[in-house]
Amino acid sequence: MTTPRYDRPAASEFAPYYGTYIGKVPDGDLLRTLEEQNEQTMALLSGLPESKGSLAYAPGKWTLKEVVSHVADAERVFSYRALWIARGDMTPLPGFDQEPWVPNSGANARTLADLLGELRAIRAATLALLRHLPPEAVGRVGTASGNPVSVRAVAWIIAGHERHHMGIVRERYLV
Repeated sequence: MTTPRYDRPAASEFAPYYGTYIGKVPDGDLLRTLEEQNEQTMALLSGLPESKGSLAYAPGKWTLKEVVSHVADAERVFSYRALWIARGDMTPLPGFDQEPWVPNSGANARTLADLLGELRAIRAATLALLRHLPPEAVGRVGTASGNPVSVRAVAWIIAGHERHHMGIVRERYLV
């Protein structure tokens, strides 16, 4: 089986909101970008002291552990959307509201190392899914959060979402 190509999606393949995430992803081999991104995230966060995981950069903001948990949760949701649409199910998928998800995640009761291990496993599962989809599935379009979205766009959103949050981590948590 041929590994499908994930060319940059056209603007018609996703809601305008996601353009910010997709725009953060460099051109090139998206699957390689996802692999390298995971290694970069692990390198950035795995050497931090556990105490850093419980810190928020401002009152009312998420802790670093909550950010990692959110990135993991969002990737699970996005991967599920990719699978759903790739398999040809045209039932619209709901959106998800991150605001109740984060405080209900239990992230702050876990270790940063445990959360990073989960994130690594989720990325491995995402890559396994994306690598083994039939090539024709990549362009399929379904509905999520009330908007059309292609499998290809979802894959780019995954990369852009993590890039967005790791940028915030670099700028506000690791200073």
